[in-house]
Amino acid sequence: MDIDLRFFATFREAVGEKERTRTVEDDATVGDVLAALEGEYEGLEGRLLADGAIRPQLSVLKNGRNVVHMAGVETTLEEGDVVSVFPPVAGG
Repeated sequence: MDIDLRFFATFREAVGEKERTRTVEDDATVGDVLAALEGEYEGLEGRLLADGAIRPQLSVLKNGRNVVHMAGVETTLEEGDVVSVFPPVAGG
């Protein structure tokens, strides 16, 4: 099945594009996708997951809803879902 991935700020720089469509297995989870991204892009290695969970201060949304309020890395994906990945925000 196909899902859309959206990247922001430094993650967009690491991937080299704002959006991309990705074909994933029918039983894929958010964690599966994040792990694959870490393995595929050197600039994302170790920046998305820590100890099997989404890194603190990282925002990962499925169709506009934070997956932390769903099943976290175990959040299942469906055809046409949009997964957005935001790096931690800093400022003052």
